[in-house]
Amino acid sequence: MIDMLERNLVTLLLIGLVLGGTIFLIVFLKDYILSIKNEKIEKEGSILSFSLIGSFVCFIDTLGIGGFAPMTALFKEFKLVKDRIIPGTLNTAMCIPIIVEALIFIKEVKVDSLTLVSMLVAATLGAVIGAGVVSKWNEKKIQAGMALALTGVVVIMLAGKIGVLSEGGKEIGLTGIKLGIAIVGNFILGALMTLGIGLYAPCMALVYALGLSPLAAFPIMMGSCAFLMPFASIKFMKENAYNKKATLIITITGVIGVVIAAYVVKALPLNILSWLIIIVIAYTAIKLFMDSKK
Repeated sequence: MIDMLERNLVTLLLIGLVLGGTIFLIVFLKDYILSIKNEKIEKEGSILSFSLIGSFVCFIDTLGIGGFAPMTALFKEFKLVKDRIIPGTLNTAMCIPIIVEALIFIKEVKVDSLTLVSMLVAATLGAVIGAGVVSKWNEKKIQAGMALALTGVVVIMLAGKIGVLSEGGKEIGLTGIKLGIAIVGNFILGALMTLGIGLYAPCMALVYALGLSPLAAFPIMMGSCAFLMPFASIKFMKENAYNKKATLIITITGVIGVVIAAYVVKALPLNILSWLIIIVIAYTAIKLFMDSKK
């Protein structure tokens, strides 16, 4: 009986993901077509540059490194997306690729239903509130906020590298106080994600510290992102706070990167790459902070 309920819940989650992705695509395509008619498609960035970024970042994102921070660094370094709309572009461009990730991992990995659903709902509510605030910020606030957010990512990634953070336990679910901490924590992370701080690294740190297994972290962090991103993205689109050209190209090439990582490569020795990404993110955080002070 319990197994049947678990399967039904997983099916409902998968249907919810598909529905959320469909709604996002309808809203985005309407906005994109309208922008073409009004000649408001961005000039910055080429199809090749956004294609390479989309496929590479979503590839490493699927393998657990996270995508928001490295994508922010690439946008900033090569001046592909204006600073003010980077947070919105991260959410809109990676919405569909991350939904594809979640469809794969929620189906394949065993996690307690109450833990999974409550953390997904918390992250989504946090994102809805966060996107409504961040989408109205000016460029200086965005630069300073992203600098702080990226600094937080660097600290968490370094803590994991040097063994300060827990490497997780064996549990596939949480109860009591631990579940309450997870819900509140994911609500905050959902809000912060709209500022451009990726949810993967901090969410993984959170669930590891609470004793969940490393494998169980994947459907939680990917599912959290996948459920919150359509809602957050639509808010950014309504405020015209995103890059349409980047969103279209990365939506397509990002899905390709996800599929290759999940079904072809599956695992890589990512230690050197993750150290390089930490350095790049730290450099980008400093650059954004300096720009915010100009």
